[in-house]
Amino acid sequence: MVTAKIIGADGQQIKVNGEGEISVVIHQHPPIDEELTALPFRQYFTDNGGETGSNIMAVDGSTNFVDFYIGAHQEEDIYIKYITCEIGDGGTPALNKFGALPELTNGVAWLWVNQKDPDYTLHEGIKTNKEFIRIASDTGAIGDGVLAYLADVSGGGTEKSYLPNIDMTEIYGLPWGLRLRKGTNDRIIFRVQDDLTGLSTFNAIATGTRI
Repeated sequence: MVTAKIIGADGQQIKVNGEGEISVVIHQHPPIDEELTALPFRQYFTDNGGETGSNIMAVDGSTNFVDFYIGAHQEEDIYIKYITCEIGDGGTPALNKFGALPELTNGVAWLWVNQKDPDYTLHEGIKTNKEFIRIASDTGAIGDGVLAYLADVSGGGTEKSYLPNIDMTEIYGLPWGLRLRKGTNDRIIFRVQDDLTGLSTFNAIATGTRI
């Protein structure tokens, strides 16, 4: 048997307790000697994957689908942790519709392009508001009956909105979220495959970390 000791820079030795666990102390700040600085990331899903593209996802993708995505950066890895969406309509939205449009034929696909799988499907086609909320684990329940999950813009016009919020950690158990590797074609996509021009608002924002 080989006995080993792990000793820190201050001379303190790691102790293994009776059940094989190591005691640790959670500090209120990240390591002060960390060489990589993690910065917050926030960006709309756009038609060119960058900050300059259009983020209006209420487009006609019935003949040729239209991708809105977050693309990888050249110099930094991006970890997408959280996605918040808005589906707004001035008609009569309901959970069995998409906004106030009838249930979609093909739906909005949700894809992750990565180095292992170039077209990894997270959802093949979201067709209703209810289906969107179902995959959006962090969506708070508001209202009831036909107004369930529907945010009414009181005093700001007739638009009503569904606000699905997707937490990658809660859904997939990935503490940092989905990775977009620097210098690659990695991307996270919402693919519009129907005519959504009848919606007044449809967009999505991704947040996370860039390192």
